[in-house]
Amino acid sequence: QVQLVESGGGLVQAGGSLRLSCAASGRTSSSYGMGWFRQAPGKEREFVALAWNAVTTYYADSVKGRFILSRDNAKNTVYLQMNSLKPEDTAIYSCAATRAASTILRDYAFWGQGTQVTVSS
Repeated sequence: QVQLVESGGGLVQAGGSLRLSCAASGRTSSSYGMGWFRQAPGKEREFVALAWNAVTTYYADSVKGRFILSRDNAKNTVYLQMNSLKPEDTAIYSCAATRAASTILRDYAFWGQGTQVTVSS
């Protein structure tokens, strides 16, 4: 089992920045890729970014160049730095763990509780 705890959501104006954190715990948590998904009201959950390991990351096209995902293996924590935020980034952001280098929802076995990010125009 892997437990994931997110923090760092909140309200920010368009153009601003937020940093989300996701701390993983569990005996094998360090062997999982850690990613972020988001779900806006009335929309399906979508892939945002994945830190497959300390050096390999993947991003959705919608956030590429604005979001930066980093991983601290010593702390079993990933950080999603979100810059140049737009109102369309408003969503519940959830951290998830996967055994595969995948952007597909069903490949993620463990999920955090989610944190709200609201970007005002």
